Amino acid sequence: FPVAVLAMQLAMVEGPDRLPADEDTQEVLCRKLCLLEADLSGVMTLISELSAHFVSINSEEKTIFITFKTLEEIWKFSTYHKMGFLGQCMENLLMDQEFWLISLDQPSGIEISIKEETLNLMYKGFLMQEGSFFGCCTANQMFDSSTSGSDLYLEKGDIALFEPPFLGSGWTVLSLADGDRGTKPKPALEPVIPFHEYATEEYNADGPDELSFQAGERIIILGLLVACFEWFLGKLERTGDIGLVKTNLVKTTSSSCEQIVTLDQDKIKEETIASLKKICQSDIYLLFYSLSPDKTHQTELNDLKQKIKHILSEGDESQRNDVSSVSIKQQMKKEADDTEKSRETPRFSVCSEQDSTSPDGHHALLLFLSSRDHQPEFLLLYSAYPEFLISHFEGHSDEEEIVVYLGVARELARKKHVSWAQSRICFLLGQLCAGRSKFSQARVYYEEALNVPKDSFTDMFLLSAIYSNLALIYLTQKNHERFFTFSERLSALLMAVPDCLFGCEDPEVLKYVLKKAVLAKNQLTEARACFLLAKLHLRLKDGMSAIPFIERLLILADEVPEACDETMSHVFLVLARLYSDQRLPRLAESCAKRASLQVGATMSHCLCSVSLLMENASELYGVSIPTQIAPYLTRAAALVPSSREPVLGHVHALCLSWLFHRHGMPDRAARFMSTVLDHSGMSSIGNSDTAAALLWLAWLHICNKQPGTALEVLDAVLSSLPEHCTTQLEGVVYNMRAISYRHSADIRQAAESYRAAIEICEEFEDRRNWAIALANFGFMCLQINAKRLAEEYLTQSVELFCELEDEGHELSFILVLLELGKHFVSQGNHEHGKTFYEWALLIAMFINHIDSQVQATRHLCQLYEEVCPDEAQCIIYSEHQLNLLQRIGDKSLEGEILEKISQLYLNLATEKANRAALDYTKQSLGIFIDLGRKRKEAHAWLKAGKIYHILQQTELVDLYVQVAQDMALSTGDTLFILEMLEAAGDVFFNSSQDREKAICFYRDRALPIAVKTSSVRSQLRLCNKLSELLLQLGQCSEAIEFTQTALDISMSLADHLNERVAFHRLATLYHCLGQFEMAEHHFLKALSLCPSPLQYDEEALYYVRVYKTLGDIIFYDVKDPFDAAGYYHLALAAAMDLGNKRSQLELCTRLATIYHNFLMDRELSLFFYQRARAFANDLHIRRINLAPDYSFRTTAQYKNTITGATR
Repeated sequence: FPVAVLAMQLAMVEGPDRLPADEDTQEVLCRKLCLLEADLSGVMTLISELSAHFVSINSEEKTIFITFKTLEEIWKFSTYHKMGFLGQCMENLLMDQEFWLISLDQPSGIEISIKEETLNLMYKGFLMQEGSFFGCCTANQMFDSSTSGSDLYLEKGDIALFEPPFLGSGWTVLSLADGDRGTKPKPALEPVIPFHEYATEEYNADGPDELSFQAGERIIILGLLVACFEWFLGKLERTGDIGLVKTNLVKTTSSSCEQIVTLDQDKIKEETIASLKKICQSDIYLLFYSLSPDKTHQTELNDLKQKIKHILSEGDESQRNDVSSVSIKQQMKKEADDTEKSRETPRFSVCSEQDSTSPDGHHALLLFLSSRDHQPEFLLLYSAYPEFLISHFEGHSDEEEIVVYLGVARELARKKHVSWAQSRICFLLGQLCAGRSKFSQARVYYEEALNVPKDSFTDMFLLSAIYSNLALIYLTQKNHERFFTFSERLSALLMAVPDCLFGCEDPEVLKYVLKKAVLAKNQLTEARACFLLAKLHLRLKDGMSAIPFIERLLILADEVPEACDETMSHVFLVLARLYSDQRLPRLAESCAKRASLQVGATMSHCLCSVSLLMENASELYGVSIPTQIAPYLTRAAALVPSSREPVLGHVHALCLSWLFHRHGMPDRAARFMSTVLDHSGMSSIGNSDTAAALLWLAWLHICNKQPGTALEVLDAVLSSLPEHCTTQLEGVVYNMRAISYRHSADIRQAAESYRAAIEICEEFEDRRNWAIALANFGFMCLQINAKRLAEEYLTQSVELFCELEDEGHELSFILVLLELGKHFVSQGNHEHGKTFYEWALLIAMFINHIDSQVQATRHLCQLYEEVCPDEAQCIIYSEHQLNLLQRIGDKSLEGEILEKISQLYLNLATEKANRAALDYTKQSLGIFIDLGRKRKEAHAWLKAGKIYHILQQTELVDLYVQVAQDMALSTGDTLFILEMLEAAGDVFFNSSQDREKAICFYRDRALPIAVKTSSVRSQLRLCNKLSELLLQLGQCSEAIEFTQTALDISMSLADHLNERVAFHRLATLYHCLGQFEMAEHHFLKALSLCPSPLQYDEEALYYVRVYKTLGDIIFYDVKDPFDAAGYYHLALAAAMDLGNKRSQLELCTRLATIYHNFLMDRELSLFFYQRARAFANDLHIRRINLAPDYSFRTTAQYKNTITGATR
């Protein structure tokens, strides 16, 4: 029974020898597989295309597990594996677009290995379930006879039909040679390959064509001489006659075999080049949002000037030559058309019944059909007789009249001994009879056509058509002997002249040929049979049926070197086209790659591969031109000199530079485009393409921070334009000159060039370039801080863009809207800024440009997050941005935006929002795990634990926090470990439950690391948190130690704020411990560190509270009313400065009580009482009690109040 799964082991390889790559590169592959684990849609689609079923991925082992459900799936998968498609498909699935550009210099790829033993076991298991299968004997062996005859003997290598044991019986075997049966308990056998199982499937199934020769004469073999066939096609060297020769009558002197003939190929070279030019054409008019100014590279430019001048001068001469060249071509085309029109198709009038005996009515037909040799006009007769009748005969009402007419013509040809006309008329009569299912009558006509007396059969197409039709009739009539006879003859003919397939309409004869080749183990013949079957199915518009034969042909081409030549590129391309038509784009792409890598590949083959890739690029990669075409273009350009194919050289440089520029490699882009200047045939591409190429080169130099070089190119182009006639191209050149000057920080020259560009565009009413020039001018004004002028130019640009009706300007418009929006936001006009951002987003959505949508959405998120805080709007736009990033497939940015959305929901602080935050956090966690970003992963684990803590799902909190710690430890970064341990403690410290858990993280884990790494700031922060936490938990004695450490660190750092906090906290701790003098001392130290003069109300309030606390300590605990009154006076002064009536009421009441009950000063007591009464009236308080037992409570009550307040 089949094995459950098959493991595909992936590995990165490098170099021409495809040696294993280093560990870092293998780690990249692991991370890519991790991403696949997160989103299985891509890999599942690919595995399905490879005719298998996805099971799982083990990214650490770099293994993908698959399985199969049918025998056909194993057959197809093993075929793709042998053809080398698996690794190429995985490269396209896993690798980024930049990979193909980098691999131009450093060849690398993915190698896939599978266990052949496992695959064979699965294959055998399915065969056993089938009930019977074809097998090959692995040793000489005897089988017990199942009949009364002798035992069956099979030799090693013999193929037979085997049936597995059933209910304890032995294996049963059927010999394909003689039909004998035998049995054996355990035969030595191996199943034949899946294609041979398919090819050997069973089905219900002396004349002028032979060559006369004498013993000893040399016969030239045409096509293949195959021992297993009865006949071959030969040519007598003495006379040149061609005919069939019995194989057993000759002795070969050499192995003369014709190459496997090419399959038809579409001539698409011109279309591919035109398509590339259209997509890659330097869209300079859109690329105005340039880089920030930088120092230019000082280079030698004289050589560059000379090259450009030479090209431009050649272009003028070439343009003049092109005119005469075009006129000559047009004249030749006209003459060819006239010649074609003069060749009219002959038509024959079918005689009426009264005139049917007249020979004159048949003379033209006999003359037309009497040619000894084959004529192109006869192909229609041999391959499609109804069309032949329609195009050549007229004047008849039905086929019966044609039959009568042809019958008369046949008799006339026989009497006049016009043998070739008689043969062809008999064949046509046979076609008519077969079309009406009169097979016996048709057979008579076919046999007569074959046996009409003539010296030799020179029309091989007619002979092929007769053989094919006779074989099918014999097969239909179940005359197997005659079927095999004519199949042998037809196979010999087709082995030599594959074009004779025009007369064949059914593949059964060729399947017989293939079966004999398989059984004879003749791979060369098997390859030819596969080729013929593929060609027949293609001619019959049955591409699906042709695929297995082409696949087998390509595998045989690898196994039989003598059968492999330059035609294999054609075959690969045909197979790629069939895969593409069957909606198998990944296989089509792999096939196209193999086509371009063949030894005999030509420039046309490489360009056909490019065309196939571009067909499916949008579906697979979301781009018009994927970087996968770079190797094909490079190989195509290398196969022919640039002087012979100047257009190809131009497109090669243009396309590669465009790809490099698009993927952030401006230096390489400029270097590739510079090769255009070295092409000797550059002038042949035309003036417009030359100018466009030079402008694109200038733009690349600008992007590569070489504005000086760009200016040299632009000045050369400008100088080549007519002096007294302004053109639109000048406006483009001036616009780019302005950008170059702007990058050179020459603002005056840039402004002049912008003004010139604007004037030219206005003159020609070129609104698009006019809008772009205004936008560029506005950008420069923003750069030099001329904001009002910038706003004016950008607004004018927007107005012009709004007037444009044609397409192609939207990306430029979006950039201007976003820049104008940023300007308004920076000026505080948030509504205007928001409007322009939303406008840009709507246009980007209308043209479905994802990158622009992301850019506009990012600006809106920033607006609602930082400038005009609105959490709801920020969440809406952040989620839209997330959707866009998921469509792009940028996992890194997707993880970050998920993190941001999670925090936004967490800030809402509702249970529903917290659960949404948890969901987004888990999504980001999955992405960070897949990307191998351990720091981000650790933060995500911790954040999930924090949210579970907020949701009070305490059973999961410790688990997530622990995993976060483990992940931090795995980084080996001590400072990051310290950061995560502190953050883990903060989860509990900042909550209202389980706060004591924070002590373990702060004191036992984080603080020792901070001390060991001398991270002073971390020590200070941890000591402050520990002292505060221990104080709130009532562990004052232990808290003093950490507070004192915090004080020492603050003093060493001269951090007065933290020093004051430490003194205050020490005072509070000493107070709680009953050490009142120490408490007073530290409170006064804290006050001494307060800034003077006071700057904020909060500072005055601090004075009020501390002096009041000091007064309470001195009066109540130290029992010194006099000193306590002093502190209360200081607190009152601060309260008066602050204007806090409630604090003044409380302090005046206390002073009145002290002076009335303890210091016995009636005057001051009355004064403070009256003031207290006034504040009470203002605060609507009716009664003030000056009794000492009401105002002062016990020490325990006071300390409890302090402790409770700090909690």
